[in-house]
Amino acid sequence: MDIHPSYSALASVVERYPAHGGALFQTYNDLKLAQQWRDVEVKDLGQVCKRGGIQGRRPKTAADADSLLHVVPCALAESISMVWLKDVFEALGNPSSIYLAVVSDDSSIVYYKLSSGIVKPSI
Repeated sequence: MDIHPSYSALASVVERYPAHGGALFQTYNDLKLAQQWRDVEVKDLGQVCKRGGIQGRRPKTAADADSLLHVVPCALAESISMVWLKDVFEALGNPSSIYLAVVSDDSSIVYYKLSSGIVKPSI
């Protein structure tokens, strides 16, 4: 991983939280290279969350291209609590929603949109 060109953007966070480096690496490269997000940045979510998150914008062709989106990578085998999710929202500045990127051992990623509080689903 450390010889990949994208590693320099991830290095400081991966070194602080090596257990979550793989999920961060896979998600970062998926968003930046495959999905072609713009303004992609890695954020340290602090010692409470013990990992890095990603923020960025979708390509210009997307309907919400100007919205700043937040993605938090995690492994499929991890246990996630409501308290931890609350801490993630707080670490990211309490956005209205985040995407949880669940990375499996075969490197596939599923993104789940999580909203803060109770939100009526769109019809």
